[in-house]
Amino acid sequence: MTTTPSPPSWPHCAHGAGPTDPVGCRGIHVPGHTACLAHLTDTDCDTYLAGLTPGADIDHRGTPFTESLLNALLNALRAPDTGHPRLGHATFELATFMEAALFESAVFECCALFGSTIFEGSANFVSATFKGDDALFVSATFRDSAWFTGATFEGRAEFGHVTFEGHAGFDKVTFGGGDGYSGATFGSATFEGRAEFGMTTFEDYAGFGSTTFKGDAGFFSTTFKDNAQFGQTVFEGDALFYQATFRGNAWFASATFKSDAGFEDAAFERAANLGPLICDGTVELSGAMFGVPVTLEISAKEVMCTRTRWQSTATVRVRHAAVDLGHAVLEAPLAVIAHQIPFTTIDGILDESALPGSGAVRVVSVQGVDAAHLVLTDTDLSDCLFSGAFHLDQLRLEGRTTLASTPTGWHRKGIAPIRWTRRRTLAEEHHWRAQTAGQLTAPAGTPPEPRRWRTGPHHPDPARTPDPDDVAALYRQLRKAFEDGKNEPGAADFYYGECEMRRHDRTGTPTAERRLLWAYWLLSGYGLRAGRALGWLAAAMLATIVLLMAFGLPASSPKQEATGTVPPGGGKVTFVIDKQDPKNPTRDRFTSKRFDKALSVTLNSVVFRSSGQDLTTTGTYIEMTSRILEPALLALAVLAVRGRIKR
Repeated sequence: MTTTPSPPSWPHCAHGAGPTDPVGCRGIHVPGHTACLAHLTDTDCDTYLAGLTPGADIDHRGTPFTESLLNALLNALRAPDTGHPRLGHATFELATFMEAALFESAVFECCALFGSTIFEGSANFVSATFKGDDALFVSATFRDSAWFTGATFEGRAEFGHVTFEGHAGFDKVTFGGGDGYSGATFGSATFEGRAEFGMTTFEDYAGFGSTTFKGDAGFFSTTFKDNAQFGQTVFEGDALFYQATFRGNAWFASATFKSDAGFEDAAFERAANLGPLICDGTVELSGAMFGVPVTLEISAKEVMCTRTRWQSTATVRVRHAAVDLGHAVLEAPLAVIAHQIPFTTIDGILDESALPGSGAVRVVSVQGVDAAHLVLTDTDLSDCLFSGAFHLDQLRLEGRTTLASTPTGWHRKGIAPIRWTRRRTLAEEHHWRAQTAGQLTAPAGTPPEPRRWRTGPHHPDPARTPDPDDVAALYRQLRKAFEDGKNEPGAADFYYGECEMRRHDRTGTPTAERRLLWAYWLLSGYGLRAGRALGWLAAAMLATIVLLMAFGLPASSPKQEATGTVPPGGGKVTFVIDKQDPKNPTRDRFTSKRFDKALSVTLNSVVFRSSGQDLTTTGTYIEMTSRILEPALLALAVLAVRGRIKR
């Protein structure tokens, strides 16, 4: 079914009307004629143009313009003092510019109406000035490049539903600044090519809601002096807000970034919210400044906050992302929270289908940060770098915190098989152990292998890999943070890690202390491995039993002997009682009866009690030794249990 085109609401030219197009040319009549400017005779056209003066009102709705015809019109309106075209009330609605439209340096004294206009060639509004209340380009179509570089809009600029099929340049544009209502609105516009707004100034409201940028969008050094609306905007290319300044609210609710979102060195002076937004790439906030309490809600692969400055309290709710807080400046508390469910706005639930994983959040660096102001909730710190941070003892780790574990399974150290004690570790320890073990660098993008230590960013350079002395200090501070938070069991692994690093530190830890730590580790895992201490206790008790049965128990209980002396001339007898020294039997040392006695002696020695058994001299020394060693091992086992269950 063919739809009959509707005629315009104004008296139109109708040139070329026929069966296939009953309306014909839609250009409005030139005053005093029955044709539009494009279809006047040469004589009538020259007469009309000669009657125009700079600043005259013109109405050429629906008129098709060639480049030469538009140049002739603008030359007729050119001011002799400036050499620039000067237009009064200019109406070009539904006009078609079939070739280049050159409005460079033109001055629109009153309203400029380009609604539903089609620019087939390039549109050049470079350095143009729109002084009227309205500059309306609603539903216009730019099929080639559109240049507004250096233009000034003193009133309202409306670009709603515009389609930019080529490059769109708005660099160094000034929107607003005049009296009354001003602002720039690009709502539902479509930029097919690259859109440039570098060094542009929006004096009043800037509306880009529901706009689609199919190419890169550049807002370099752009200044938004009032509210900036980017809600439901879709950026299919990179969105670059480098050094942009937001002096009002910055609304990015439901904004979608298909590539990267760059806010490096941007200033959010009064923005209370940023998001919830979704980014399939990296949200770059490095060097950005937030001046007031703010809430950020971001779903992305990466969130870079290196050197970001937070001048007031902030809450950063994140999903999926790896967050880098390296060298951020925190002047007030900052909370980084792993949001458990997809973000929801008034427009619905954000679509996270392009983002991998379950939404877990990894913090990859807090280097150089004053951790006294930092709270991390439900985050994965498996690859987090803590070196260079200060006040780590005041860091708050809330919720479920995940840290890297030691390698799993059996390994070989020389000819001896070893198995690493299961515990939570810092990334810096992984990097040092991987470097000293001579591991190969893991290929980029590959997940960590559970059986290997994780290599660091500077692997295998020893000069840039933290040494045990540095890592021990990190463990010590984080242990205190857990202890201050009344999480003694959680602090146990950090105490273990601190002792491990001190044991391996050949520069800052004296040799005697390292040997003592080695013994402490061997006997009880630094007082944290009850099984190890109990194992040594059982071995010591078994050794005591065997030694007592072999050397400590006498062959039989000592017998008392009495000798009497009868003095001459009397019947009085004096008895002297002598106790024989216990002696080892020559055979049958390992019998059940002797085992029972040896076990009794050994058990009594563990709890500092005398066995009451007669022992040989060797047995006495064996018992004395066991009464020192075995209670100590029992105490280490009790200490290890206490360290894991203390509240």
